[in-house]
Amino acid sequence: MKKIDFKLELKKLYQASAKDVAPIDVPAMDFLMVDGQGDPNTSQDYADAIEALFSVAYALKFTIKKGALAMDYAVMPLECMWWAEDMDNFAAGEKSVWKWTAMIMQPPFITSAAVYGAIAEVQKKKPLAALSRVHLNKFSEGKCAQILHIGPFSQEGATIEKVHQFIRTKTELRGKYHEIYLSDVRKSAPEKWKTIVRQPMQ
Repeated sequence: MKKIDFKLELKKLYQASAKDVAPIDVPAMDFLMVDGQGDPNTSQDYADAIEALFSVAYALKFTIKKGALAMDYAVMPLECMWWAEDMDNFAAGEKSVWKWTAMIMQPPFITSAAVYGAIAEVQKKKPLAALSRVHLNKFSEGKCAQILHIGPFSQEGATIEKVHQFIRTKTELRGKYHEIYLSDVRKSAPEKWKTIVRQPMQ
């Protein structure tokens, strides 16, 4: 059975230097998404969104593996875009007003029909609070700058500023701040967490 690791297939997007900010062109890709608002550290809505996303992502993986395609692939890491209506509140760290889109990249052969089927399958086993909000959407980020942050999320400030300074020496920031979580925070120490910090630019 063919098995694909899309993190290797797309390693320029899912690997980054921890030393230097690098420009990158991000193509259009399909994602399972859930939108919401609130502090990710305390929001039940955020926790519900993550549970629903991974439940559907794994249901899709096993459906594809057992189906006509007979293909196996690794479920991609969690990603999240963050912003606020008033970006001063975002910069000040007022997380209760932060808006977010939690998302997991999907292979190109995943269809809307397959997603609806996976949602229905999960619903029968465990009706999750955010399941009805899971949707498949094509997202194109375009030109960005990124770097790898190693350590807890609370220490990302200097890393984010390094990315912003890199962009401002060349052009302007645009779009929504983006993080890609490469570590399982349940199994690794905070000082070892690996997060790609990405910011779109003009």
